[in-house]
Amino acid sequence: MKKEDNKSSGIKNIYFIAIAVVLISAVAAIFFVNNKEKEIAGSQSKSEAGVNNNRSKKNEPLVGSEFALDTAITVMLYDSENQEILDGALALCRKYEKLFSTTLSESELYKLNHRTAQTVEVDSELAYVIERGLYYSKLSKGAFDITIEPVKGLLDFKAENPGLPEDKELASALNKVGYESVEVDQTEITFKNPDTRIDLGAIAKGYIADKIKEYLIENNVKSAIINLGGNVLCVGKKPDGSDFTIGLQKPFSPDEVIQVIVVSDLSVVTSGVYERYFTYKGKNYHHILNPADGYPYDNGLLGVSIVCPASIDADALSTTCFSLGLEKGIELLNSIPSTYGFFVLDDYSIKYSEGAEALIVK
Repeated sequence: MKKEDNKSSGIKNIYFIAIAVVLISAVAAIFFVNNKEKEIAGSQSKSEAGVNNNRSKKNEPLVGSEFALDTAITVMLYDSENQEILDGALALCRKYEKLFSTTLSESELYKLNHRTAQTVEVDSELAYVIERGLYYSKLSKGAFDITIEPVKGLLDFKAENPGLPEDKELASALNKVGYESVEVDQTEITFKNPDTRIDLGAIAKGYIADKIKEYLIENNVKSAIINLGGNVLCVGKKPDGSDFTIGLQKPFSPDEVIQVIVVSDLSVVTSGVYERYFTYKGKNYHHILNPADGYPYDNGLLGVSIVCPASIDADALSTTCFSLGLEKGIELLNSIPSTYGFFVLDDYSIKYSEGAEALIVK
């Protein structure tokens, strides 16, 4: 690996500032969800890092948070005081981590990536998410590719002195990439290339958020916010019937918003160059990799935010549209009903897909 002398910028994974506005005597209660690892694993005890149900005001939501899925998880219930329901929502994150993780040796995806057979029987939910990932890989003609894991594995964004892979390492890894080599037949996954490995990091959190929403609705929760490291999914509206207000983070500025929108019963997900990156010889190397050459996309975009009903689609589309670039990304979104995009350019201007501007707070 070619090493950089400067210290890594680390994980910049604050995708959103989720703002739930509750009017109490003209006071707005604003909830900032910040998924920096140090704030989760720092001085807090296990109980403090888990469920936080201290509610100083009657109208505040019941809030639970913990670190899972390699990020901070926060669930806010606005119309329920049932701690068991909240605990159950957080437990789903731990359940799915054991299904979709590429690093936990006991996870089903890890075992699939370290298979010894060409065809493997897997859990039905894993098969479904892989199938959806392949759908978006095909839709983007490979600009987004769930088999990028061999290349992704060469980059350590948490390293103190990160670097780039050698040319031979990269070439070898690229030979293992190609969504066309993966086939799904119900719960059977077949690999044409024995070295191909799958990464679901750009779609799995969206699926998990959708499953948590299903669980909450089954338990009569009609007003909630689910935030999986910035993958935001709103359940219904606020208890007073108004929309939720979501602030889209300004790239490289964790405490600033670049756009404020209102949504109800929709998901909001962002992919950007500032979420996970390091600096090498003065250049930003982020985690959204081009399957064609293995290097991060450099297309003039800082981030793409997607708003749509299903979080699995918002998750996949945010990376897909970033990978496609501004023109093709907007063209794709304009062809999908009830789906909207916000594209932040490197000069911090914003371009919108059709209908997106109607969501902006005036």
